[in-house]
Amino acid sequence: MKHLKFILTNGGHLRLGEVTLHRELLMPHEQCWGGGYYEYDYASNVLILSGKSFDYGGPRWDRIGVLLVPEAYRGITIVYRDQWDEEMSVSDSFTIKYY
Repeated sequence: MKHLKFILTNGGHLRLGEVTLHRELLMPHEQCWGGGYYEYDYASNVLILSGKSFDYGGPRWDRIGVLLVPEAYRGITIVYRDQWDEEMSVSDSFTIKYY
């Protein structure tokens, strides 16, 4: 069954997609630095990242310097909610470059 999932790659990419397994979001020769699930809050224009990947664990934000985000997400606030419902503003915590 497919779900809305995200990963962080060793190249700093935030990659999102509707997949069965997180590894389906990896490109050849990339490594995954964790992942989870995502959803959109259209009313607030927020991309909500949450949870963790069963294969790769939670996102390892400490390994990210510059976060590379697809151009389609420009202008959208990005947050991450961990398993304890603590929220981190990804948009404010990292330098984001769009591609």
